[in-house]
Amino acid sequence: MELILEGIKQAFLLLIHGDPNVIQVTILSLIVSGIATIISLLIGIPFGSMLGLTKFPGRRVLISLINTGMGSPPVVVGLIVFIFLWRNGGPLGFLHILYTPVAMGIAQIIISLPIVTGFTMATIQQLDPKLRLQILALGASRTQMVWLLLKEARLPLLAAVMAGFGAVISEVGASQMVGGNIVGRTEILTTGIVGTVSTGDFAFGIALSVILMVLIYIVNVILTSIQQRGKTR
Repeated sequence: MELILEGIKQAFLLLIHGDPNVIQVTILSLIVSGIATIISLLIGIPFGSMLGLTKFPGRRVLISLINTGMGSPPVVVGLIVFIFLWRNGGPLGFLHILYTPVAMGIAQIIISLPIVTGFTMATIQQLDPKLRLQILALGASRTQMVWLLLKEARLPLLAAVMAGFGAVISEVGASQMVGGNIVGRTEILTTGIVGTVSTGDFAFGIALSVILMVLIYIVNVILTSIQQRGKTR
């Protein structure tokens, strides 16, 4: 218990004093996970909408792959991305982005994308089918119909944002594998926690854990506030 209290105290002191290493690690975590989540939303929402609204050959296979992706271990994703970006023989090794924040972002997109797609598909499928017919009967194009359905489902879709962001901001295996946890370059909060604990610096590890949890809480409070405000309208 004393160790936990010491970690919380150290986290408070690090934040108050503006420790440059902590600030850098926190900002990098937000940038990598934030961009990965945004890209996942830009791809996953249209793709999930298509799967929820249309039927075509191979649809069930795609849905099964998405459901599998939602539960895939991040370390497996990290291994696949590592192999593709490996400089000595990887298909994309010529890009020379292994052990960079870009590689970490790619891994996090692959982790987040199935979650966003799956949530979007489920949300669209739960809407009353009569609503689609109503919108089309009023003269809307198919694109306009999809847009109106997404607007109708905007509150449940915030759950997709929270789930996608939560999955990548708290992920460690893939980021450590493709990023290398290089201090000052690719160290983020989760990999930093693993690194400090492996060296026996438990207090600093707890401090980073507290910062990570507070960060996740703040983001979820903001998104939940938007979601609940929308329900009262």
